[in-house]
Amino acid sequence: MSRYAIIGAGPSGLAAARALTRRGIGVDGYEASRGVGGLWDIDNPRSTMYESAHLISSRTTTEFAEFPMRTTVDYPGHRALRQYFEDYAEHFGLTGLFRFETTVTRLEPRDGGWDLTSVGPEGAHTQWYAGVVLANGTLARPNIPTFTGSFSGESMHTSAYKSPAQLAGKRVLLIGAGNSGCDIAVDAVHHAASVDMSVRRGYYFAPRYLFGRPSDTLNQGRPLPARLKQAVDSRVLRAFTGDPVRFGFPKPDYRIYESHPIVNTMVLNHLGQGDLRIRPDIDRFDGPTVRFRDGTADDYDLVLLATGYTLDYPFVDRKHLQWQGAAPRLFLNIFPASFNGLYVMGMIEASGIGWQGRYEQADLLAGYLDAVEHDATNAARFRERVTTRPWPDLTGGYRYLGLDRMAYYVNKDAYRGAVRRERHALENPAPHSRG
Repeated sequence: MSRYAIIGAGPSGLAAARALTRRGIGVDGYEASRGVGGLWDIDNPRSTMYESAHLISSRTTTEFAEFPMRTTVDYPGHRALRQYFEDYAEHFGLTGLFRFETTVTRLEPRDGGWDLTSVGPEGAHTQWYAGVVLANGTLARPNIPTFTGSFSGESMHTSAYKSPAQLAGKRVLLIGAGNSGCDIAVDAVHHAASVDMSVRRGYYFAPRYLFGRPSDTLNQGRPLPARLKQAVDSRVLRAFTGDPVRFGFPKPDYRIYESHPIVNTMVLNHLGQGDLRIRPDIDRFDGPTVRFRDGTADDYDLVLLATGYTLDYPFVDRKHLQWQGAAPRLFLNIFPASFNGLYVMGMIEASGIGWQGRYEQADLLAGYLDAVEHDATNAARFRERVTTRPWPDLTGGYRYLGLDRMAYYVNKDAYRGAVRRERHALENPAPHSRG
């Protein structure tokens, strides 16, 4: 059988390795770090993890279905999660498939497959594969915005943040208020001299617990229509968390779930206690002084950029992934329409999709690759479906913000439903459509 490469040993790479080997497909894995876990391994040089990081989705909605976590903790921390991935890899015999401390530097098409060049402990090496699965993650290349003027203090992206000791005694300005930014703000109030957050738009804040249960375990049945869910959940949030505008945040210019909600209400507690302040968008830097759009200004020692990440597959030319704007244009965020032997795992962001959602991605890919080997007619039918019929709507009826970071955002129910339907059609073609 053909052999395939998998780049990355984080959750998506492990899911791909499990799904492919389960069908007897030959796999070689490549991982730049010393072990599995991806960004959840804080010792991985490419990891963006920090000491206080925990899951923001609950354990039971996040774990792989066939391998439950060995804990009753609702929101485990990063060290428990790294152990979970190590256990998962060992249990399914995946660890030995990967070449660790080995970085993929180049992919080039050749003879219907791909030459993969890597650099590891034994030097550079090039090997041919029938196909390559890109599972190197979406949270590795920091998004560094440009500002007018220059800041004379310390500046760093949250990707370089590991411990609140880095903030001790400093006047800190956080730019951005995503989930990581709010986590770090909560860290900072206990160590920094002062903490401000500069934001340009409003946010919705979801509590981790509702009615004594992890909030994302509620309403796990048939999903509500988008507008009804937005109406119901926005009322529930107002009842439990109040109006973030009262704490200084701008009023959101979008409906709930049209961007990723912030699963952290502690930041609202600290705002209410006066431990931190919300500031408007930045106008310019002026030495140690940051001047804001409302005409106010303050001096800071550290500017911390909680400005997110950009997609990056640096080892392959963009034309091969059919980039469109800020992300590749892929069927179900997996398959280039050209079917050139490249496949992407994990290029999905969605509230509550979990690692099981990523495994379902991998299982669809494994089903297709299995058909390539054993049922050429069915594989060709799948390719024809992708290239000639409309692609499924993955929004679930939500109108996502037109931001770069939302370019590969999907609704978990719409996405998982589409993946399951395509897998069923691939494995159970209609009788009249058989060759």
